[in-house]
Amino acid sequence: MIILVTGFTGFVRQNLIPYLKGQGMDCLPISLRDDQWQQKLIANYTAIIHLAGKAHDTKNISSPEEYFQVNTELTKQLFDRFLESDARDFIYFSSVKAVADSVVGILDEEAEPNPQTPYGKSKWMAEQYLNSQPLPDGKRLFILRPCMIHGPGNKGNLNLLYQVVSKGLPYPLAAFDNRRSFLSVENLQFVIKWILKNPDVLGGTYHLADDDALSTNELIRLIGEARGKKARLWKISPGLIKGIARLGDKTKLPLNSERLKKLTESYVVSNEKIKAALKINRLPVLAKDGLMKTLRSF
Repeated sequence: MIILVTGFTGFVRQNLIPYLKGQGMDCLPISLRDDQWQQKLIANYTAIIHLAGKAHDTKNISSPEEYFQVNTELTKQLFDRFLESDARDFIYFSSVKAVADSVVGILDEEAEPNPQTPYGKSKWMAEQYLNSQPLPDGKRLFILRPCMIHGPGNKGNLNLLYQVVSKGLPYPLAAFDNRRSFLSVENLQFVIKWILKNPDVLGGTYHLADDDALSTNELIRLIGEARGKKARLWKISPGLIKGIARLGDKTKLPLNSERLKKLTESYVVSNEKIKAALKINRLPVLAKDGLMKTLRSF
């Protein structure tokens, strides 16, 4: 089984390729930054895992055109080549942000997509194109919408939060009451392996998340536990915190409105559809166990 994996760098790719190789699969990385990538595609591959994309820029300095060129147009070109091939599976990594930037209740696949950012819109446009193309018999299309992925080696917002708490500073956002879904890279790997090794799994659009959602305050306590020290949580007026974040929008303060939203909003994602498709009751890694492994790696 030969698997093409787009995205020459990136946290998910760095974890996924060694894992799949350990499962007996041959993985070939493909860089879509190479203008000659279409000429370099081999003929006898089984699946494409399309990870390459322009990530959400929390500093908001990227132009909208960059998102649509990378996340939409390159995806369309790659899928067209897949349709012409003898390959069986196309696995596209979209995002829950292709559906909603804010969530009331629990986000599932029945929600009507209404992305608000160029990042989310570019992912949604790519999804629409993929679903609009007739799929030949014997081929499967999987559109996966993960929430925030974490694991050893991840340098995203989770690492930033860990660094702040590690300095002994109290966490000042404890007054915000929220719950968020996370996705352990190990659970992600499990889903991909199951899809590739089981041709009976039906293609479709699936949200990916760990089984349980956690509050940011719970996450802060886990960070303290990972460090062997009790975390300090301060309940400062949310209004004051929001004012500081607005100031950060205009200056180089570490807290701005985008980061405040990521830290304090509720964003709970259902994974019931993918578990039903895989015919399992739970994913193998508990949310707290996966987070603790990530935090200890920092």
